[in-house]
Amino acid sequence: MTEDAIAINLRQIRRRAGISLSKAAETTGVSKAMLGQIERGESSPTIATLWKIAKGFHLPLSALIAPMPEPQKVRSAGFQTVQFPGSIAVKIVFPFEPSLGAETFQISLTAGQSHASQPHEAGVTEEVFVLQGEMEVLRDGQWVALQQGEGLRFQADQPHGYRGGASGAVFLNMHHYPHHVGGFAPPTTA
Repeated sequence: MTEDAIAINLRQIRRRAGISLSKAAETTGVSKAMLGQIERGESSPTIATLWKIAKGFHLPLSALIAPMPEPQKVRSAGFQTVQFPGSIAVKIVFPFEPSLGAETFQISLTAGQSHASQPHEAGVTEEVFVLQGEMEVLRDGQWVALQQGEGLRFQADQPHGYRGGASGAVFLNMHHYPHHVGGFAPPTTA
């Protein structure tokens, strides 16, 4: 994945939705200027910015960082690891699959590294499974320790986070989305 892929994906998503940069900014909470810079490949967005965009467009994160291949052709070895500047390294294991309402990532944390995540869309559930090392997951305001081979499921529509243990950690992070995620659904006005 490169910034070019994010730029292309964002531009296609916005155009498919048939909305302007101004409307996209209103919908996502990301400034028009930043969205334009991302679309032109002039800015490397943070993972927090990508989550805001995904949430605003009612899309899974993988829709922004990788094209969605045909389900029968999905191979986890085909995706690159994305190192977000000053943040975590993320590799798509399985991109979003609409029939399952899920996507899976492999995330790497260095020793002591923390990553705070803002609430995802209402109804999103995450599962974390530690492949290597040890880590902690912030859930319901409490840090929960996990060792290699242990996992945790929690509601991700609240603040949560991850922290690498003494040797860091590599873990699987599965996102399960509510039924309306996967395509743009403009917010309703009252």
